[in-house]
Amino acid sequence: MPGASPQGPIEAVAGVDIGGTRIKGALVDRSGRAVHAVTVPTPPDLGSPGALTRAVTRIVDELQGMADGMGHGVRLRACGVVVPGLVDEDRGVAVRAANLGWRDLEVRAPLQEALAVPVALGHDVRAGLVAEVRLGAARDVENALFVPLGTGIACALLVDGRVLHAGGYAGELGHVQVEPAGLRCGCGGRGCLETVSSAAAIERAYAAAAGLGAAVGADVVAALVVAGDPHATAVWDRAVAALARALVMAVTLTGARLVLVGGGLATSGDVLLDPLRRAVHAGLTFQRAPTIERAALGDRAGCLGAGCLAWDLT
Repeated sequence: MPGASPQGPIEAVAGVDIGGTRIKGALVDRSGRAVHAVTVPTPPDLGSPGALTRAVTRIVDELQGMADGMGHGVRLRACGVVVPGLVDEDRGVAVRAANLGWRDLEVRAPLQEALAVPVALGHDVRAGLVAEVRLGAARDVENALFVPLGTGIACALLVDGRVLHAGGYAGELGHVQVEPAGLRCGCGGRGCLETVSSAAAIERAYAAAAGLGAAVGADVVAALVVAGDPHATAVWDRAVAALARALVMAVTLTGARLVLVGGGLATSGDVLLDPLRRAVHAGLTFQRAPTIERAALGDRAGCLGAGCLAWDLT
């Protein structure tokens, strides 16, 4: 408004979520609110030397420019960066991300030098669980599973109030074998959960069953299930049954009281969750039956989780 004086700088951290196709960034205040956010395509050369540092620095600069443009500026306290694959949070190293083309990539040290603030490195799905625990659907829960279902399948585990890391290897639910004679997985195994219950697997299976020349989106398959299409229903039922078997195993091992389903497939809502609840509960005997719900934060979970990790450094 005319004549108004500029606001003073806000205190915030930067949260950056590196994905295979998109990078999401946000300035996050102490309450966990994203005060400014931006999404950009992932550069194709992200595995080349210095490319990740440059990409994150550009995102942070853009976010700070947005704050400056609003007349208040920002005092950046720290930065959190989350990535897929195997991550060693303690060393600040992205150990392996096949889709992004890196191995043993130093992330924290070069970013701290470039940004001149403390930097936290985390795993995108574990960070998403942190955000759901602090800001979303897993508040006041001590034992939970966070299972994003998208092109692949990942999982993060909360046990007795602590997110399990295990040197970066915890939570690889997508590579639990559910069909011993099933399809070969990209990991080298056969019949992994990802080959049956991921969005990509559902799309491929429906296209093959329906005799289509090209795959259709998993959202289309879900709509066809509602419409009673027999090919879609058969593919969907198989995917839900496999996912339920994996979740029963995970619940048996961890005692989780809450299962949060996220990712693109979760947008199908009760088309997925209702049969999944029935199948999981049918597979239990003595185990504590978990509540199965849709995750609250959607595709913002990783970015907000990165912000949570950054605030932990301050």
